[in-house]
Amino acid sequence: MARALLSLLFVSFIWGSTFPIQKIVLVGVSPTFYIAVRFFIAALVSYFLFGKGNVKYGSILGTLLGIAYTTQTWGLTITTSTKSGFITSMYIVFVPVFAYLLEREIPTIFQIVSFFVASLGLYMISGGIKGFNFGDFLTLICAVSFALHVVLITMFSKRVKEVDLLFPQFLVVGILNLILNVFWKNWNFTLPAVGSAVFTALAATILAIYLQAKYQKALGNNVSAIVFLGEPVFAAVVSYFMLGETMAGKQLLGAILLLISMVFSSLERVKIVREANQKGRDECEDSL
Repeated sequence: MARALLSLLFVSFIWGSTFPIQKIVLVGVSPTFYIAVRFFIAALVSYFLFGKGNVKYGSILGTLLGIAYTTQTWGLTITTSTKSGFITSMYIVFVPVFAYLLEREIPTIFQIVSFFVASLGLYMISGGIKGFNFGDFLTLICAVSFALHVVLITMFSKRVKEVDLLFPQFLVVGILNLILNVFWKNWNFTLPAVGSAVFTALAATILAIYLQAKYQKALGNNVSAIVFLGEPVFAAVVSYFMLGETMAGKQLLGAILLLISMVFSSLERVKIVREANQKGRDECEDSL
């Protein structure tokens, strides 16, 4: 249980650290072309390490992840980065819905409270949003896609090995973003972008999604979604050290609320697991 929690927290840290890194290297570089290169590298390495995997499940996950990245990137050209970050993170609202519809996973009272506190924290850390445009709508599609991706990873990783979900998933994301970049028509790529693409392909893509597939099923969809909310907090911390970006008091309070929701939900999960283990031990003792 502790290993699963720490592993997903580590995944959140990796994902969060990529924001300032990519902000530095993506000057003049097409984000869709960058994503395509990143995922093609991840697909190539995954193929040589783990083989072609399960094409059916991997392609479904890759399509959802590709749609998420595509709509997020397209939406960013229309809306603000603050609104994009907030709306994207609202995938936590959709996770319990899809978790119930697909896996009959019912959120507990603790989790419902955690989702509410997390939503408030996200709103505060983003500085609030005003208005709703087509870019926001595209970003909302991104949030729905990410939520489905989270729930389906849990489902599929129970049926096949975690590594079988990697190669086809990454390949589909790369292809979708390469097609999208045909419309962007920006094929510039710098040496720093190459270094960043390699790092994010190995750490934030292969390693992170492998750990997600391996340990997410141990925590459940709802708790995992809340743990992943550490991503914007880690992004803010790393951005402070790398870019000198600071947060206003309202944003700091939002970050604190996110951390509280993570701890709140995680402690409940630990309690449930301990009670289940104790019940198992008591049943064994009774049978003796």
